[in-house]
Amino acid sequence: MKKFWKKALVVAMSAGMAVSLAACGGGGAAKGGDGSIKIGGSGPLTGPAAVYGNAVKNAAEMAVEEVNAKGGVQFSLQFEDDKHDAEEAATAYGTLKDGGMQISLATVTSAPGAAVSPLYQEDQTFAITPSGSSPSVIYADGEAQTGAYGNVFQMCFSDPNQGSGSASYIAAHPDLGSKIAVIYKNDDPYSKGIFNTFKAQAASDGLEIVYEGTFKGDESDFSVQVGDAQAAGADLLFLPIYYTPASQILTQANKVGYTPTFFGVDGMDGILDLEGFDTSLAEGVYLLTPFVANADDEQTKTFVENYKAKYNGEVPNQFAADAYDCIYALAQACEAAGITSDMSNADICAKMVEQFTSMTFNGLTGSDMTWNQNGEVTKAPKAMIIQNGEYVPAAE
Repeated sequence: MKKFWKKALVVAMSAGMAVSLAACGGGGAAKGGDGSIKIGGSGPLTGPAAVYGNAVKNAAEMAVEEVNAKGGVQFSLQFEDDKHDAEEAATAYGTLKDGGMQISLATVTSAPGAAVSPLYQEDQTFAITPSGSSPSVIYADGEAQTGAYGNVFQMCFSDPNQGSGSASYIAAHPDLGSKIAVIYKNDDPYSKGIFNTFKAQAASDGLEIVYEGTFKGDESDFSVQVGDAQAAGADLLFLPIYYTPASQILTQANKVGYTPTFFGVDGMDGILDLEGFDTSLAEGVYLLTPFVANADDEQTKTFVENYKAKYNGEVPNQFAADAYDCIYALAQACEAAGITSDMSNADICAKMVEQFTSMTFNGLTGSDMTWNQNGEVTKAPKAMIIQNGEYVPAAE
């Protein structure tokens, strides 16, 4: 089973790709003001994906307060609601730019991220997304092969790793199921990207996929897909989708007495906080994530305790942990590079790229994290299972 984690740790390095410091060269107006480095970001603070955006905003605000209290580099944070919509994200980007943004947390979700990443390159602003995991966020061609922006980085592990990692985990645990059905969103780069690498790795690992179902848009009736998966005899249903449609699939499967093993990815994190959802239906659901809130290491316990104290007992999810890590990684890089608030975006960007492609970072979501020249992070996903209404580590 250790082979699985070795596979999951691999991040592809594109041969011959030069660090795109040119994306950060020249231009950029100098900033001044209160001496703080201005960080901007956007995510869904309202709408069906709001659990993600609010977790990122909350954790980023908490981390900024902690960093500032240490007395070194000083940050200020502006965070806008993009409603998980590409056009709204572009509007939010303009608002952040007008507000003096010097470094960015980019976007929370992938489709808005893909829409605004070219703007970060155009404006020579360094960005790191907590959770926009699609290759389209950091690659202009969206295929993780050519055209890396060079100044847009990821804290989350990428969709290709989630897909291949999920398949390898399932193959290493045959008791989870032998006949696999998949339901994915075919107009979403996040969902499609995970599905494509899952399917390829499943073939390599000898897994049998007996049904592939798709949907698009805001579809909420999955009775056909659920029925087809059940008719195909699938005893494991892989869901590389966000928690809202996943909750609807779980609800509809329950209505027809279909009880396969359900297996999701990081987009499933947050399903226990979804208003109106019967969380008992999520019992036994597996998912991959880089963070488990009830892990017993001191760093995680301290983060969870502080987050719960600050946000009315709310348990932080993986999106919160990734955002928290983003702020601390930015602080580490800024301090090492001597970044000050009066520097231009272009100068900051060049120094941040240099730091991120050479430093090692230890955070909540991974130890000894590194980034390659294309902005991809190297760290391992962790499997968790929902038991008694909580996320707990699954067997390795």
